[in-house]
Order: sequence, then C-alpha cells, then structure tokens
Amino acid sequence: MSLAAGHPAIAIPGPSPLPDRVMRAAHRASPDIYGDDLAQLNLRVMAQLKRLAGTSAHLAPYIGNGHAGWEAAAINMFAPGDRALVLTSGHFGRSWAELLTQLGVEVERLDFGNAPPEAERLAQRLAEDGEGRIRAVLVCQTDTASATTADIPALRAAMGDHPALLAVDAIASLGCAPMMMDDWGVDVLIAASQKGMMTMPGMAFVWFSDKAAARGKGPRVTPYWDWHTRAGADALWRFWGGTPPVQHLFALDEALRMILDEEGLIATWARHAALARAVWAAAEAWGEDGCGICLSVGDPMARAASVTAMTVPGADDLREWLSQQCGVTLGIGLGAAQPRNALRVAHMGHANAATIMGVLGCMEAGMTALDIAHGPGALEAAARVIAEPA
Repeated sequence: MSLAAGHPAIAIPGPSPLPDRVMRAAHRASPDIYGDDLAQLNLRVMAQLKRLAGTSAHLAPYIGNGHAGWEAAAINMFAPGDRALVLTSGHFGRSWAELLTQLGVEVERLDFGNAPPEAERLAQRLAEDGEGRIRAVLVCQTDTASATTADIPALRAAMGDHPALLAVDAIASLGCAPMMMDDWGVDVLIAASQKGMMTMPGMAFVWFSDKAAARGKGPRVTPYWDWHTRAGADALWRFWGGTPPVQHLFALDEALRMILDEEGLIATWARHAALARAVWAAAEAWGEDGCGICLSVGDPMARAASVTAMTVPGADDLREWLSQQCGVTLGIGLGAAQPRNALRVAHMGHANAATIMGVLGCMEAGMTALDIAHGPGALEAAARVIAEPA
C-alpha cells in the first residue's frame, strides 16, 4: 500500500516548491503591457532584486534559466580568445567552464574536486599572471551538484590588485545564504528565479559592477544579450528584450515581498542554515556505524545552506521507494563518483522544519524498508537542531 497520496514533498535543488501565494499571484490575466502599472511593478522587482543581492550595481534581466544567465554574462565579459580562470568544485562549475570554451573563451581551470576553492591557490596563480591575461575569475558560490560552498570574500581578498573581474554564480545560493555583492567586491553576479527566489523557472538575472560595465561592448555582444541596454532601460520592453514575462513578474514580486519585507533577509538566511544543520545531523547519525552513509562535504563551513549531498548505498532504490510510497522526491546524485549510491536533499526556498523533518522521517522509513544499513538517532539529532533557540 502506498502512502503517497496528499501534498507531495519536493526536496530537489530546483525548481524549488512554490508558495501558494506565489502561485496565486501568477494566476492572473495579462494586463496592458504598455500601461504604467506593469512598468512600475517591474521597477519594484528590479529594486527588490538589488536588495536581495546586496548591491546598487547594474542589473540586466533575461527570459531564460541559469544557463541563459551564464551565457549572457559570458557574452558581455569576454571576446573570443580572452582568458577566464574558472574555480571548479563540482559538476556545475565544470559545466560553466565548458560553456565558456564553446563560446571561444580560453578557459583555464583550477579544479578542487568537490572541495571549496582555496584562496591560496588562486592568489598564487594570479601572481603568476604578470601580463594580466586573465580577464575574469569565475566561481560558483554553491555548486548545486556537490553541495559545496565557496568563501567569496576570501577569494576576492586573494585576488589582490589583479585587474580581473570576479564573477559569481549564485543560482543555488541567492536568497538562501549571505550575498553582499558590493561589500564583497563581486563584479558580476548571476542568479535565476527557480531556487531561493521561490518562483517558476524562466528568469535569469545578471548584476554587474561599474568596473565590469567600463569594459564596454565586446565584439560578441548582440542586441538581445547586451546587458547595457537592459540595465539602462527606459521602457519595460527594453528590460526584457521584448515582451516581458508578465506572470513570472507577478510571482516574483510576491516572492520577494515574502523574503525581504515579511520574513526578512537575515531571518531567511538563518532559517536555511538551521534546516541545513538538521539534515547534516541526521546524515551524520545515520553514518555513525560505518555503514557507508556520509556527507559529501566533510567541513561544515564548506557545506551549502540550500542543498546537502550525501552517499547512501542503494540511493537510487531509496529515491524510487520514497517517490512511490511517501510522495517524497529527492535529488539525484548528479556529478557523484557513484551516482546510484548518492542523492541530494534540498532545503531551499519555501522549506520549513515540518517539511524537512518529514523528509528525514520518510528517508529513515525507506532505509528500514529496503534494509539499507544506517545508524540510530537521526531524527532525534535533527530534532535537537530544530529545538535550538533562534
């Protein structure tokens, strides 16, 4: 007998669950796209997005997903033959590097496996670049596959006086973990709507500093991708390169209100951190008896606030059981050495203690049903984290 009937629990690292309020906000007929009401809502959303990123920098929105954000940033930052230094800590950092190569960028990688980038190695490499050939350093704040998080202020400090731009993929971290673009010296920031922003997939955002803007318009920039046109738009259609994503804007306006004006950004970060610690506590308890269950990132300071990756023998079978018997969906072991024995638990966006404790309880039930060896006390360990004073 399946117990999956009822509201499903989606614990994949994007698209994240949509709040009912956000779905209701989107469920509206399109207004007059030439009228002032929608134009003013768009301006409000742009201002809220700058608050979310901790910046007064330029902002170019695009219709697309995170990969569209990658390409938009790359087209504006690089000319063919320019050199990029990509710090990789997982599948998505490596995918970003591959996209740059396809665009004709000369890519050099500092690969850290599934560990966070080391500031010392970055400083050493830039010190060797006396001619300043490296035009930009690129890094994922959180690599969604490995669930590794990078120390962005430390990497910025390691760059010293080198003229390269610092470009950060915050697709899986913005709205879930601290990001202070201006204070941290980030030149280009990329995010998308479907993770911490609690909105449907379909919008990508690129914030860029005055330093990045001063590089001008490169030879690969087309009218559609030009971030100068969008950031300096004087009409709604210019922000979006044509018809705006109307229902997405309604949804994002509501989601940003929930994050910034109701819960508050600091409280939102704290909620994500607490939920992450609860998942880590459960995973560590499951793995105490040396049964093969372990977190993919050993150092708690290097773990993401939005998603946790772990090794679980028989993970694919567990994921299938959870879906069929409990209505719980977990993320696949993307980029893992043994994907069939790896999974990811997301705790991003519209997630709370009830959701996470329910997911963990179902995971333990599945391990029991499938005879997957696991240590005791996982739910108690997670509950102790939830019980900690705010």
